[in-house]
Amino acid sequence: MALMTGEQYIESIRKIPMQIYMFGKKVENPVDDPILRPALNSVRMTYDLAQMPEYQDLMTVISPETGERINRFTHIHRSTEDLRNKVKMQRLLGQKTAACFQRCVGMDAFNAVYSTTYEIDKRYGTHYHENFKKFMLYCQENDLTVDGAMTDTKGDRSKAPHEQADLDLFLRVVERRPDGVVVCGAKAHQTGIINSHEVIVMPTISMGPDDKDYAISFAVPLDSEGLYMIVGRQSCDTRKLEGSEMDVGNAEFGGVEALTVFDHVFVPNDRIFLNGETEFAGMLVERFAGYHRQSYGGCKVGVGDVLIGAAAVAADYNGAAKASHIKDKLIEMTHLNETLYCCGIACSAEGHPTESGNYMIDLLLANVCKQNVTRFPYEIVRLAEDIAGGLMVTAPSEADLRDPKLGPVIEKYFKGVSTVSTENRLRILRLIENLALGTAAVGYRTESMHGAGSPQAQRIMIARQSNLDHKKALAKAIAHIKED
Repeated sequence: MALMTGEQYIESIRKIPMQIYMFGKKVENPVDDPILRPALNSVRMTYDLAQMPEYQDLMTVISPETGERINRFTHIHRSTEDLRNKVKMQRLLGQKTAACFQRCVGMDAFNAVYSTTYEIDKRYGTHYHENFKKFMLYCQENDLTVDGAMTDTKGDRSKAPHEQADLDLFLRVVERRPDGVVVCGAKAHQTGIINSHEVIVMPTISMGPDDKDYAISFAVPLDSEGLYMIVGRQSCDTRKLEGSEMDVGNAEFGGVEALTVFDHVFVPNDRIFLNGETEFAGMLVERFAGYHRQSYGGCKVGVGDVLIGAAAVAADYNGAAKASHIKDKLIEMTHLNETLYCCGIACSAEGHPTESGNYMIDLLLANVCKQNVTRFPYEIVRLAEDIAGGLMVTAPSEADLRDPKLGPVIEKYFKGVSTVSTENRLRILRLIENLALGTAAVGYRTESMHGAGSPQAQRIMIARQSNLDHKKALAKAIAHIKED
């Protein structure tokens, strides 16, 4: 079975006995939990669209390894066309869900680990690349959702992993056995972890020789003994418990993050992809970060398309669509959104093959892409809120709208354009609220800042990739400067 249906995916997650906690209690049925289900629906869309002929070229690809059609989220990029199609696929999914669809982290981990393990094996004669290829084929053949775990909790940022007062603040090997290793630690902000079948763990920073126990990469299933998740809060998350799909704004789709704890989790040797080779930790981090920063030129743009559309609808319903300043704001939102997309496509088009044969994006342009994402969505949201008006955050609840006494009052006083129902006006405002301030903001506005690394992390990479000496040489040549 190379491609699962959306329903098959849902049932496959239902069968995994994950250890998930939320609000101080174990979640016994996460698949049907009203707070968690919208995030699961977002991942389901990656399966549903793959079944549709009109999206086949974006959502699926023929595996070079097996010759079978597989989901692009389990694919190893083999060309710049693959890299571009990845971004186009992510924009499509953002448009369809207006939320985080959660499989990007695993796809980006796949490609970073693939090329890095090849180069480790080349230097040391290890078998990490074969280990990973075996894991990759397993995921392709079963169409699994794989999460990528990079961000450690980090503790005191001024200290290296081995210098922390609590050594578990970076995930580490605590026991080495003939058949594998035992790890302890935690990975934070894990997007989609509770909706995944497997997780790939990677180091979070470059490391020195003293951090050997922390230079570890591996994959384990989500029902591994000692592995458990604590779901993170999102703004307005408990609205999903109130029974009003209108007040939620986007009732069908959403995202989810969790603190993922590895409490003496055993990893067998054939699931290990890095184990103490500290000089390759930085390479793995850099490559994963590059791929993931490219991703933001697709997913954030798709969600941005929905937000721009919602703002335009709100302007229509407010009777303000013909105002010149409204038109100008929608133009500015579109300009910013398409600029993000340009960066995602550009870093893909300028990609190049690695030693392993898979394709790497242009790292400088990928980091420029993500640096723009730390800024532009905030301005897009600001303009959307400006167009929407204050009612976006002061509107009464759906229960009030349905009340026999209060409903007619709300209908009367919150009417906009006479041909548009008050309910439809409130619905579009709730969607904007969801994208700007609510649960979807985690996957759009707020996550735009720190997802795939902080803004400073991108600026460090931009400095490394900027080739300033070459630019100086160009200037000196034009100025006819000759130096001894």
